[in-house]
Amino acid sequence: MSLRKYLTSRVFFGQVFVALAIIAALGYFFMHWLTFTTDHGNEISVPNLSKLTEEQVEEKLDELDLDYVLLDSVDFRSDFPQFSVVEQDPLPGTKVKVGRKIYIKINTAGYSSVRIPDLVNKTYREAVPTLKALGLEEGNITYVPNLGKDMVLEMRYKGRNLKAGDRVLKSSKIDLVLGDGKMSYEEEESAADTLAVPLEEEIPVDEQ
Repeated sequence: MSLRKYLTSRVFFGQVFVALAIIAALGYFFMHWLTFTTDHGNEISVPNLSKLTEEQVEEKLDELDLDYVLLDSVDFRSDFPQFSVVEQDPLPGTKVKVGRKIYIKINTAGYSSVRIPDLVNKTYREAVPTLKALGLEEGNITYVPNLGKDMVLEMRYKGRNLKAGDRVLKSSKIDLVLGDGKMSYEEEESAADTLAVPLEEEIPVDEQ
């Protein structure tokens, strides 16, 4: 039989059909095997772990055949209980496979303290970013007569004066006393002389 006749014969088409059937069957069984080995379709929705303690997280994830990894603690956040979950990855509602690890971050026990920087004679624009970089907040702003406009003259916390190096808790509000820039050189010198007069008058005449 010539090749041309063979390619148009029933035998050839029968063999092609059998070959295609075998390939389709192998593909079908392979996909089912792949689905079984990868647990495809057997996924779990990640629960919301926010504000749970580490013990509660472990108990909840054990029930779902999930695991967790404690990455780190974060700076204290007052809207979360102490030692509770602040962040998690994957996020709640994400579909994961059995045994997946959920990464969490825990809230600390309280605010840590920071040292007050030397802001006196700094401008308001310099002082505020410095406070925020340390985790502090801008409090009340008070203006007093002074030659330096918007220059920091004093730092206060809850009514008491602060000096560089004093410690306060993070998120504390630091009040600033600023110059209004309306005092002239002559007025400033006059004010300084006025403050010096009582000191001179206290010296007894007999002792001179």
